[in-house]
Amino acid sequence: MNEKRRAKIAVLGSINMDLMIRSAKLPLPGETVIADTKVENPGGKGANQAVAAARMGAEVTMIGCVGDDSFAEELVQNLKAEGIDTRHVTRKPNTTSGVAVVMVESSGENAILVVPGANALVGLTELEQARQVICDSDVLLMQLEVPVETVIAAAAIAREAGVPVILDPAPAPAGFPPELLNVDLICPNQTEAAALLGKPLSSLEDVIAAMPTLAEQGPRRILVTMADQGAVLFDGESVQIIPPFTIQAIDSTAAGDAFAAGLAVKLAEQATLWEAALFASAAGAIAASGAGAQTAMPNREQIETLITKQ
Repeated sequence: MNEKRRAKIAVLGSINMDLMIRSAKLPLPGETVIADTKVENPGGKGANQAVAAARMGAEVTMIGCVGDDSFAEELVQNLKAEGIDTRHVTRKPNTTSGVAVVMVESSGENAILVVPGANALVGLTELEQARQVICDSDVLLMQLEVPVETVIAAAAIAREAGVPVILDPAPAPAGFPPELLNVDLICPNQTEAAALLGKPLSSLEDVIAAMPTLAEQGPRRILVTMADQGAVLFDGESVQIIPPFTIQAIDSTAAGDAFAAGLAVKLAEQATLWEAALFASAAGAIAASGAGAQTAMPNREQIETLITKQ
């Protein structure tokens, strides 16, 4: 790839308004906890990854839907402010935009409730309108907060055009069509990898042992994130461990989104899978050390500085 040309990333996914609520602890079922603060921030796994990729220097096009409520204009303008092409963000009438209630406790752990809203209406019509954008991209990046059928159809368009497809299989699917994982690369976390396999993965050794079985489901390459244990990389032949970066975790809400974006950007720039994974791991670590989702997304300089210091 010409080094002077920015990587082109098409992101198909969700666009939400996050209602971030902080408290000393997360509530147990039936328990009421008095929270400390509430903040509204643009989010959604798709939009988060688009913002992260843009801050990393990529030319990003967002494909998704918002509603016609009070959040819609703010969500679109937020993407534009990050330099993201929003021509393929469709406004759906008589529909709410996606909303996520994100509860974060002082340890950094989180629990999230999502109202899909317009995200559930991202369909084949929107996909067809964005077909050329997908075909012209260096990488198509997707998650699972829009309909699975749309994700599968988008992957088919990209595959036909020779465009690599990265799928972040989150939220973890309880059941899914086998063709969903017919992609170039998946990047689940440990919990999501277990859901894909339908069995628990309790340790690093469990994840390593499960890689060939997971690969049998379709993905050519796999990266499983393991929080403070780093990440496990499977390139189709061998397993490697990506060492963790030492950071003080504040909020893990968007670490996975920063990781997925980092993979997409570096692979679009023709980096090796190892180089991409290292860059992605650094991006995820920085995101976990900040508060919020998009507000915590690092820029390229921050990521490269952390890698240099490691």
